[in-house]
Amino acid sequence: MRRDLTETWLRALYSAVLYVLTPATVYHLIWRGFRVPGYFQRWGERYAAWRGAPHQVDVWVHAVSVGEVNAAAPVVDALRRDHPHLQLLITTITPTGSDRVRALWGDSLLHVYAPYDLPGAVGRFLDHFRPGVALVMETELWPNLLLGCKARGIRSYLLNARLSARSLRGYRVLAPLIRRVVASVHRIGAQSVADGERFVQLGAAPEAIVDTGNLKFDIAVPAGLEALVAQFRRHVGSRPVWIAASTHPDEEALVVEIHQRLLARFPDLLMVWAPRHPERFGRVVELARSTGWQVGRRSSAGWPQAGDAVFVLDTLGELMPFYACAEVAFVGGSLQAIGGHNLLEPAAVGTAMVTGPHLHNFVEIARRLREAGALEIGRNADEVGTMIQALLADRARRAHMAAEGRLLVERGRGALARTMAMLAQDLRPATQGPARR
Repeated sequence: MRRDLTETWLRALYSAVLYVLTPATVYHLIWRGFRVPGYFQRWGERYAAWRGAPHQVDVWVHAVSVGEVNAAAPVVDALRRDHPHLQLLITTITPTGSDRVRALWGDSLLHVYAPYDLPGAVGRFLDHFRPGVALVMETELWPNLLLGCKARGIRSYLLNARLSARSLRGYRVLAPLIRRVVASVHRIGAQSVADGERFVQLGAAPEAIVDTGNLKFDIAVPAGLEALVAQFRRHVGSRPVWIAASTHPDEEALVVEIHQRLLARFPDLLMVWAPRHPERFGRVVELARSTGWQVGRRSSAGWPQAGDAVFVLDTLGELMPFYACAEVAFVGGSLQAIGGHNLLEPAAVGTAMVTGPHLHNFVEIARRLREAGALEIGRNADEVGTMIQALLADRARRAHMAAEGRLLVERGRGALARTMAMLAQDLRPATQGPARR
């Protein structure tokens, strides 16, 4: 009884704080909007200010941003292929996530922004769409959203769920509330045994944990990959190429320093630069030009020109094909405490990889890639630069890393089949009639 009272008060306090901070969400949207204009649009969706008749959907998939959308893509594609009678809704938080949804599926499925975790907004959202089942990607433990599903009899699942030791410690502040939230989830498809054990420590019932593996291993190699690489090489010729991918602001100056060092050893070297966030596209162009380099942009030039020292990939959804264009990839978010980004994309297309030391979002994948000899991890930017230089000079080493990375990805596949088996009981058969409207 005392525990229930504590949880109730914590949820009330949590919701009260969110309501007090609601004006700050407007300022946040405005502030982000000056960098990413998409934040100025569709505000009504973020507060669940819906007009018109409700939509009753069968399956709701929530994926925060680009990375989560990419992880969800195999599940969404399987649902569309094997259960075409089901009506799907996909929500994201960021405009880049929204753009990725549209790039993958166009207008063939329903897509909106997820609401802020305010009780009123969450209630309006769930009442408007009335999903039959909720599939939440990775670790979005929003109390009002998940408890609201529980109260309405909507079964919720965490898919591709991961929980680092650091995140587990961070949740202790709201432990009683988070325990209730986690316990409300019907099933948790964990990326690994260790992730599942940490969810149990957080409050999940052991029988709710399913070791599905990591959906990112079920990554699909983009169609037309060989043609794009061939076109790239027609413009670049035999020049060596490395890619700095998914970089963050504090890594940008370090990337410039690394490229300067590499040019001293390989004067005709080209760097493809793909910042993590679109608002940084213009900034990295300016930064590279301030160094005296000729800089090309994918959005305007299309392909690198002969004099380019840097080619900025300022488009969305093309990172994986451009990994395949490079001899060596540096995967960002790892030289500052971001936690790294998806290492399986360059592995799947056969590109040797180097990262910095901050990989707490991909501990298990990084360990497996490193043990297989497909990944090198530098302790700092200086070591990362040295590793890239050595790999650019060693074709045999790159080929070995590429082969081992591809093999690891191939052997890791299967999470999709296990995930779909876990969901089977809640996927309405076609014999029950047409999709609900």
